Amino acid sequence: MKRIFSALVAALCIALSADAAHTDNDTATDAHIHGHVIDKNTGEHLPHMVVMLKGTTIGVATDNTGHYMIRNVPEGDFIVEVSAIGYKSQSREITIKKGRAYEINFMLEEDHVQIDGVIVSATRSETTRRMSPTLVNVVGMDIYNKTNSTTVAQGLSFQPGVRVENNCQNCGFQQVRINGLDGQYTQILIDSRPIFSALAGVYGIEQLPANMVDRVEVMRGGGSALFGSSAIAGTINIITKEPVRNSAAISHTTTAINGTEAFHNTTDINASIVSEDNKLGLAVFGQNTSKDAWDANGDGFTELSKISGQTAGFRGYIKTGLYSKITAEYHHLEEFRRGGDNLNLPPHEVMIAEQTKHGINTGGLKFDWFSKDQRHRFNAFASIQHINRESYYGAGMDPNAYGMTTDLTWVGGAQYVHKFKKAFFMPADLTAGVEYNEDYLRDNMWGYDRVTDQTVRIVSAYAQNEWKNARWGILVGGRLDKHNLIKGVIFSPRANLRYNPTKDINLRASYSYGFRAPQAFDEDLHIDNVGGTVSMIRLADDLRVEKSQSVSVSADIYHSWGNWQGNVLVEGFYTDLDDVFAMKEIGFENGILIKERHNESGARVFGGNLEGKVAWKDVFQLQLGFTAQNSRYKEARSWSDDVEATRRMFRTPDFHGYMTASYNPVKQLTLALTGTYTGSMLLEHHAGMIEKNETVETPSFFDMGFKAAYDFKVYDSFSLQLNAGVQNMFNSFQNDFDSGADRDSGYIYGPTLPRTFFFGIKLIY
Repeated sequence: MKRIFSALVAALCIALSADAAHTDNDTATDAHIHGHVIDKNTGEHLPHMVVMLKGTTIGVATDNTGHYMIRNVPEGDFIVEVSAIGYKSQSREITIKKGRAYEINFMLEEDHVQIDGVIVSATRSETTRRMSPTLVNVVGMDIYNKTNSTTVAQGLSFQPGVRVENNCQNCGFQQVRINGLDGQYTQILIDSRPIFSALAGVYGIEQLPANMVDRVEVMRGGGSALFGSSAIAGTINIITKEPVRNSAAISHTTTAINGTEAFHNTTDINASIVSEDNKLGLAVFGQNTSKDAWDANGDGFTELSKISGQTAGFRGYIKTGLYSKITAEYHHLEEFRRGGDNLNLPPHEVMIAEQTKHGINTGGLKFDWFSKDQRHRFNAFASIQHINRESYYGAGMDPNAYGMTTDLTWVGGAQYVHKFKKAFFMPADLTAGVEYNEDYLRDNMWGYDRVTDQTVRIVSAYAQNEWKNARWGILVGGRLDKHNLIKGVIFSPRANLRYNPTKDINLRASYSYGFRAPQAFDEDLHIDNVGGTVSMIRLADDLRVEKSQSVSVSADIYHSWGNWQGNVLVEGFYTDLDDVFAMKEIGFENGILIKERHNESGARVFGGNLEGKVAWKDVFQLQLGFTAQNSRYKEARSWSDDVEATRRMFRTPDFHGYMTASYNPVKQLTLALTGTYTGSMLLEHHAGMIEKNETVETPSFFDMGFKAAYDFKVYDSFSLQLNAGVQNMFNSFQNDFDSGADRDSGYIYGPTLPRTFFFGIKLIY
């Protein structure tokens, strides 16, 4: 495997060297493009706007005065394009001749509803949200700033159809649910690569710092045709920050949980540097976090685990020619977390302890090339992730509950895109690619005599053709996956239709097939304490592939009136699952409660998402989202002999929603009000503190937060921000936690935090 990975990296480097030797920009033309970028409404010059020659690697960012200059532009016909978050992109055609200077000025309109935002998750190639064949929502840094989110997980709840929940009192295991399905039905990508392994999925979405992220793309519905196994409910694509200009920022946030009972401190560092000719760029980030444990009911056992961690990484590029570049990224994470009782004692000297220590290294290398006429595009990539996890999952002062888990995941592949001026009846993009994914997992729980030794190898090929113009988009595609744990080849088709009767009305219909392979999933590697007894999950011997078919229809409508912009999204979705994975208790082995994952007949999930946005200039913005869903097994099932069978899926409310609002009375001051609503749902409550197993229907919750931030200009390009606020201001929080050593650690629901106050400071250059 290492030889294969090394060979792929070497191939990328050879391609880089070859392209560098034939760069088109070595000869000076003494042709320059210069100008300014201003706001259409205010007339103010806009700094940090990206100005690019479309289809090339040539580009710069406007300076602090809103001006730019692109030097030594090669001769030929080009399209000059300017883009930035919060503004509609704009382009101009130009013919460059040697020794001449050209002035091109831009006047941009605000785009607070993101109709022209760039996304990649819909087709694995860059396109605008308006032209995308399927719905993709973008979680930008503005959401993370408004909600005081320091991790990737925290900001995801503010999207229609998406919920983030805490599933364990001891360790804080979180999962993301999309369209009424468990987190295991969601594929998580980093920069479009399926490098997020089963082991990383246990805690990883909470471990990733928000300051490494440029945006998060959320694609609801089946995505196996593009991204393979587990992309059934949806796909979360974490796009990391790319250097655009010289900048730096350092910030610190202190959070007081439930008054002064516990504190959470987070320090973030970001910096980027770009060479004067824009051929080299490097962005670096770091985060240090420390969170105290918190005991909600005073029984001596934690409801929120103790966490300390450090993350550091970078993303950089080298432009090897006018039409090619190589991108490299890497991040390292160290984290320690502990929950249970008596956290100052060794784990085997307490009644309950869940303790993990992670060391995670993730890196990637990508080479992009596209032709001068923009009709051909090729990229090759390799990504790798290595995890070491030391763990203790035990109860009753058990000396045998220590474990060690290692995981090595890597993926390599290549993709080609060809743009047809006309394919039969319409312009089209043909996308084809191959991937090889390998995951080696070894999980040792020596004292419990449990060893998981699993190697997963997947060879994949995919192809799709998208016919598109301003009014119509028709996409047909499919993916072949050969999984070493599954007999035969799995074919995952997709079909998408987009119709734009006007520029601002987007109507879409989608069909997709998806699957989940019967392998060790993230939750299998997390061992619960149930009633003071260790609980483990194993796979049934005859476990079959879980299959899905999904359809969705949507209307995405935009409108502008004067200085106001609005957007209404209405979406209906339906997913049919066959051979669905379900869990049941099958008894005790060596004092351990065994839960077995097996196949049941199937399930159906259907519902609708409604989202509305309205914005007035950059002064006021309001966003509301609501989901109504029905998640039911086709046949009633029982998770225990003590409870009645039910068709309802657990931990899936029929209704949930969110809201965000921001107001800028003056440019320097931002006031933000945000909240999430979670309706009633069913929950498993295991015996221990209670006499026997029960199925519980939870109450509903509304979690609302407020944040105020003020920016002070310190000197020239330096500014200082002070911010403060409160999360869960009404203290809408669970009040019936189990207590004592016999508690069910999975009996947790509702908002992750009680009423919590925070204060932050940020220095920006």
